[in-house]
Amino acid sequence: MRSTMNWCAVFVFCCFWVLAEVDGSSRHRLRHDPCDPSVQRRPESLRPDQMTVLINGYSEHRIPLLLSVAAAYSASPVVAAVLVLWGNLGTPPRLLSELSRNLSAASLGAARISLVPQSSGSLNARFLPRPLAIETRAVLVCDDDVEVDAKSVEFAFRVWGSNPDRMVGMFGRSHDMDLARKEWIYTVHPDRYSIVLTKFMLLKTQYLFSYSCGGGVAGARMRRVVDEMSNCEDILMNFVVADEINAGPVLVGAKRVRDYGDPRNDGGSSEDRDEVRDAGLSRRRGEHRKRRGHCIREFHKAMGRMPLRYSYGKMVNSVGEQGLCNKGGQLVLCDQFLD
Repeated sequence: MRSTMNWCAVFVFCCFWVLAEVDGSSRHRLRHDPCDPSVQRRPESLRPDQMTVLINGYSEHRIPLLLSVAAAYSASPVVAAVLVLWGNLGTPPRLLSELSRNLSAASLGAARISLVPQSSGSLNARFLPRPLAIETRAVLVCDDDVEVDAKSVEFAFRVWGSNPDRMVGMFGRSHDMDLARKEWIYTVHPDRYSIVLTKFMLLKTQYLFSYSCGGGVAGARMRRVVDEMSNCEDILMNFVVADEINAGPVLVGAKRVRDYGDPRNDGGSSEDRDEVRDAGLSRRRGEHRKRRGHCIREFHKAMGRMPLRYSYGKMVNSVGEQGLCNKGGQLVLCDQFLD
């Protein structure tokens, strides 16, 4: 009997040690109901001068890129903290432990980088309220394979500060009505947009609670659609915010954005390059748009209305000299001559 008790004690100790090793910032784990209003921070208690970055991570192969992206955000003076939300439930504990240590050591500024293993693989989890970890009025939700230059990150945060109820993003998409089929579709318009993607999505912290805990029966139904499709969490957040403020998002320009997830990158696999050359990308895009169009229709049905609103134009930090000049036999923007 005593031997059995000793082994149980050892087992409990080992489990505790593994949890502590997996996440050096285990205080960020959700030990409470994330939708409990009593644990939410008051908006006025959150700091307005910085934001918290929430990076969605899943692929073990992209860990080196994840470290680079997280480190770059940590160096920004407008970033208070970087939380890496790890959604791959199959990652071995030892690899998570190593990742946690490497992320902590990768910080290039005052902002701490913390690993937060998700308890669910649901895409909805990236929008869970995290009152114990988030101390800022704004959160930047982004992917682990998109790099944005530091000045553009700061510019986007300043734009959000002037429009704190709006969502601010760098990748715009749109909803539209297919008149022939009489149904909502997902598309891209050259002159307007109503959706910003989670590649770079800056928004008010309270919207995490609205997304995860609000909407009643309709909200729960829409979150189930996200789980069923394993897609469209970004579209749903646009629905939630637009319905709350009756306004569209704000698109900002960047000096440099590198999207490593785009299969058209030269560094992709030979299969990716062949697929692009053979127009496979167009086929995949067509299927991708169909799936996201389905999400828009399902969200519309559940909500009973279409809250998405169009926005126009893009906020830019500087327009430069946009005239064309002859340089080396080619026409280029004249401001390229400037030192």
